[in-house]
Amino acid sequence: MRKTLTSLSMSVLFITQLAAQKKELSFAQAWGQEFSVTRPINQYTGWVDNNHFIEKDKDDGKLYQVHVKTGKRSPYTPPPTSDVSVSVKDNDIYIQYGNQEPKRLTNSPEVAEKNPTLSPDGNFVAFTRDHDLYSVEVNSGKEIRYTSDATDVIYNGWSSWVYYEEILGRSTNYKAFWWSPDSKRIAFMRFDDTQVPMFPIYVSKGQHGYLEETRYPKAGDPNPEVRIGFVEVEGGPVVWADFDPKDDQYFGQPYWSFDSRSIMVQWMNRDQTNLKFYGVNPVDGKKKEIYAEQQESWINLDHDERITYLKDNKHYILKSDRTGWAHYYLYTLDGKLVNPLTAGEWQVTSLKLVDEKKKIIYFTARKENSATIDLYSVRYDGKNLKRLTFGDYTHQVSVSPDGQYFITNYSNVTTPNKVALVDNSGKIVKELADSRSSDFDSYNIGKTVYFTIKSDDGKFDLPMVITYPVDFDESKSYPVIMSIYGGPDAGTVRNTWKGTANQYWAKEGIIQVSCDHRASGHYGKQGVAWMHRNLGKWEMIDYITVAKWLKGKPWVKKDKLLITGHSYGGYMTCLALTKGADYFDYGIAGAPVTSWELYDTHYTERWMDTPQDNAEGYKAGSVLTYVDNYKGGLRIMHGDLDDNVHLQNTMQLVDALTDKAVPFELMIYPGSRHGFARSKSAYDFRERARFYYQYLLEKPLPSAFK
Repeated sequence: MRKTLTSLSMSVLFITQLAAQKKELSFAQAWGQEFSVTRPINQYTGWVDNNHFIEKDKDDGKLYQVHVKTGKRSPYTPPPTSDVSVSVKDNDIYIQYGNQEPKRLTNSPEVAEKNPTLSPDGNFVAFTRDHDLYSVEVNSGKEIRYTSDATDVIYNGWSSWVYYEEILGRSTNYKAFWWSPDSKRIAFMRFDDTQVPMFPIYVSKGQHGYLEETRYPKAGDPNPEVRIGFVEVEGGPVVWADFDPKDDQYFGQPYWSFDSRSIMVQWMNRDQTNLKFYGVNPVDGKKKEIYAEQQESWINLDHDERITYLKDNKHYILKSDRTGWAHYYLYTLDGKLVNPLTAGEWQVTSLKLVDEKKKIIYFTARKENSATIDLYSVRYDGKNLKRLTFGDYTHQVSVSPDGQYFITNYSNVTTPNKVALVDNSGKIVKELADSRSSDFDSYNIGKTVYFTIKSDDGKFDLPMVITYPVDFDESKSYPVIMSIYGGPDAGTVRNTWKGTANQYWAKEGIIQVSCDHRASGHYGKQGVAWMHRNLGKWEMIDYITVAKWLKGKPWVKKDKLLITGHSYGGYMTCLALTKGADYFDYGIAGAPVTSWELYDTHYTERWMDTPQDNAEGYKAGSVLTYVDNYKGGLRIMHGDLDDNVHLQNTMQLVDALTDKAVPFELMIYPGSRHGFARSKSAYDFRERARFYYQYLLEKPLPSAFK
């Protein structure tokens, strides 16, 4: 017995010594300034053809093509037709082929051209100038003007703000025109902002400052009037699609047919409950209803992948969440449903390839677990669904042109990113890269886990990711940082590798939590629909459930739970320190919405309807309603030039808090939009750290941050 006890003691001592010998991440390693537990790997950027993928070497930065079977690697040069760039320099448009000298196409340096876009055949570049639509012929430099009625409230091919932000997307940079595949026509949207209220943003630069004036429709306000027009590339009169611009309506991104003979236009009513697709003839503007969908809550007016035309010129694939889950459907061009391609209580995410010869589609979906993404294939008839990826990972995939192979970059919370070449039966052909460093196990890092907890009503499993402190000891108690976003169908919990940024705070002894609520997208549209007409209600109920779960653990400090988020996450943080103040102790809120009548029409009314129709919902969802409950410590940050969530939101909350004479912190970042200016980021980083040290750790900010 004595020998057994001695052996056990020696084993414990040996394990303790091993732990003590592990390396601690330095400040620079934790923040990703130096490599440690992971290392750089080559990038795999796509496919040359069916048998060669493209690899970008991490050491020399050059591109190579690699054969899928032999692994033979040779230099890769993009084809001339793809190696063309169009850009704006000194307010004029230039085109460049490969490494040749750029060629200047316009000569109007006094006015900037915007969004230069090369036609599919490479012969023209379309652009906007002072809100009118033009093109220039590449070879001759001949300029063609299509519209001439632009003003400070009339825009041709240039988005009104609410369309840029909410419908067409910020990635468009206000572009609202689209080349036909045959390069013979341009479709564009014309916006009339005359009735849209102007919102002033004060710029404090210089001696007197000045106002930026943006036509910004807040909830319940008039929207821009929109028309959809078509012009022939050589010029001529505009053909207008047969819609009444005076109707209270929205138009989504249009989709040209594969043969350019028609264009599919998405139409939606102001209430966003009725979606219709119209096939429009660009020659005469006549329209024909192809598809109609109604939902009781709302329909998302997607700006990507709603419709995918097939090359057979007979079918299209529709993506819809009309069953409560996003799925694909096969339709004929005249709007007849052939059959669903996918179905079930899970949802698709992205269509990767349509193999029209074999009548198979390849797509990604959140099927095995709502926090992971996998690649699947299914036949046109909706049968023979196959999962092609593997393991409990989140996969980012690139499929070969013939669907025979794909490359996946995969990871989970405990596995750094790896890359593999896989065939379409799901067999791994070759592991291509592994970002895990050779001495990964020699570092002492905090454990990260993914799991779920039950909602208070027992109807949902709420997903969470926790990173525990280094050398976590359940007999001790730790402060918590809970990071959220909280918007509808905008969850942040994914079973992916999180890098090392969380390891600095793990080393300092802070538990870090990321969590999602029932309406964050893990439960499809039927889960998101819980938010209809009551933003702020169910998010806060579920976040409070997480807070109670955390504070029920002996290893969590009962007065050190901090919640933080930006934009919608800023809104939830402010709501947590007011409506949920009995459960949250501190908050750091970036650019928060504080009352929904202060935000734009399309986003707000999708979930809430108008303030006129849902006054009680707007009141219940406002942070200002709960200011009397405020306690704890709140820090608010906002950019003074934020054109998305206006500084007005923060100012109204500050006004209410100061009237109550309660303590809080406020930081205004001059010159910053919705994201803080880069020149302010170092200060913001340091101040966030200072807040953590002051209130969670109760010790001075280390010199490394100064």
